[in-house]
Amino acid sequence: MMRSATRLLHNSSCFRASSRKTFKLVLKTPFVLKPRFCFCVQSSSLCYVLGEGVDDEQRLAETICKLVCENGSSGNLESVLDSTLADNSFPPALVLQVLQKLNNAGTLALLFFDWAKTREAFQPSVESYNVLIESLGKIKQFKMVWVLVDEMKSKGILTKSTFALVWRRLARARRVKEALDAFEKMKKYGLNPELKDYNRLLDTLCKSRQVKVAQELFDKLSNKEFMPDIKSYTIMLEGWGQACDLHRLNATYIEMRKHGLEPDVVTYGILINAYCKAKRCDKSVNLYYEMQGKNMKATPHIYCTLISAFGIERRLDEAIKFFKLCKLSDYAIEAPTYNALVSAYCRSNRIGDVFRLMAEMRKCGLGPETRTYDIILHHLVKQQKTSEAFSLFLKMGDEPGCQPTTSTYEVMVRMFCNVGRMDMALWVWDQMKDRGVLPRMHTFYVLVEGLCEDGKVEEACRFFVEMMEMGIRPPKRLVDTLKEFLLEDGREEIVLLLAHKIDNLVAGFQGRVIRPPKSAASCRDFFGGYCKPQQTQPFNTFLPIDCINWQAKLCQGTNKEL
Repeated sequence: MMRSATRLLHNSSCFRASSRKTFKLVLKTPFVLKPRFCFCVQSSSLCYVLGEGVDDEQRLAETICKLVCENGSSGNLESVLDSTLADNSFPPALVLQVLQKLNNAGTLALLFFDWAKTREAFQPSVESYNVLIESLGKIKQFKMVWVLVDEMKSKGILTKSTFALVWRRLARARRVKEALDAFEKMKKYGLNPELKDYNRLLDTLCKSRQVKVAQELFDKLSNKEFMPDIKSYTIMLEGWGQACDLHRLNATYIEMRKHGLEPDVVTYGILINAYCKAKRCDKSVNLYYEMQGKNMKATPHIYCTLISAFGIERRLDEAIKFFKLCKLSDYAIEAPTYNALVSAYCRSNRIGDVFRLMAEMRKCGLGPETRTYDIILHHLVKQQKTSEAFSLFLKMGDEPGCQPTTSTYEVMVRMFCNVGRMDMALWVWDQMKDRGVLPRMHTFYVLVEGLCEDGKVEEACRFFVEMMEMGIRPPKRLVDTLKEFLLEDGREEIVLLLAHKIDNLVAGFQGRVIRPPKSAASCRDFFGGYCKPQQTQPFNTFLPIDCINWQAKLCQGTNKEL
């Protein structure tokens, strides 16, 4: 059945297209990604065809998300939403789902949130504000973030978790001083910091590669404002471990012991991870047995760390050894542990064992999950096995509870751009948008750069503008690349329009209501006039027949366990 189905995939025309924006996949094989819904607005009504296994609220959230994306930059989003969603019953849970789906588009998320607040039944919750703050922080719109913090304060729903989101986003944006100021601002907002808040700030700084700043803060506040506990020290150990500074790691460990704090399982896990990261796997193994000698049971996370490290070193036998030890432990084995061994097999080019392990995961009810597929896709793309990667990508949609994420689509778009198949890259992009998955900055970067390299500069401009309309600030390297191609084509006027659009974006929000400037609208129309619909080639010109056996292995696997 697999063989005949795959041949059908080769022999059938799988696309209908009048323009690139209207591509729909004809569902003739089980390998084709199945759109969960399609969207149309006719006579102020919402029409959608929904996939299986998705509840009504989630399906409505997906449809609203698509509606916001298609109308957010037009200036008439509020009227479109009012006419399409006439019912005032708008539960907070639905708003939260939409905001979560718009997490890569802070500008659109804010527009939708402002509209939702006009609905009688909706009262903003701490969770909805926090999701929105996270989205805006991703695009560095911190002026707007503080406006929302003030709103929460006025409503009496401001929490310390909100401040933790703010300083985390500031730290990741390398605005360290502002992150520290945000911590101090908690007092002005009537929230007195405690030890757990102090530890949270240290953890944020360490995870943002600011371990030296974290150490300075640790030294400054320890034994004065806060008495550090074992969690404080393990955070610092993890920070120095991530920085691969084993000297400072050991110094912190010695200091912790001097203060009478003995290492626990979490501490050992961090030490083992640090030495694995520094490519000192043998030292990590010694720590593992030292921990066992103290009658401490290794957690699945520790086993996962060791399996991953040995996989990277291509010491497959030792990776398998610790996988078996994990199975014999008191803990139930978890999907990340399987994923670690999948990665180890991929690095050793043992694809047959990968299929067997995936079959075992199904038998145990642990997947395969999206992360499992992403690991294998990354390996196949790295090995330049484009056809096999595409086959696996199509098969992924048939795995229960396993759907492609932004990272998955980004891998596929990058793969097709690298092999010069921009038609397929655009098809994958359409599939991503049809599923309600929003691209992030890196996804746009890959596509815009690929289109430029392929000579489709006008199409690249359209996606570049779409990225900015989502509130995503383009990196300088991408701006320079697009500018270079435009100037080569003598398109100085487009360069000026883009520069004006970027200036408006960098300036940030000037008020509560966001409206696209006239130049941005004309810029979008201008690019639209240049863009010609691209005819996508059908699968039978891309997917070779030698994928049949590969797909059969993928679906069949074996029942043999390790």
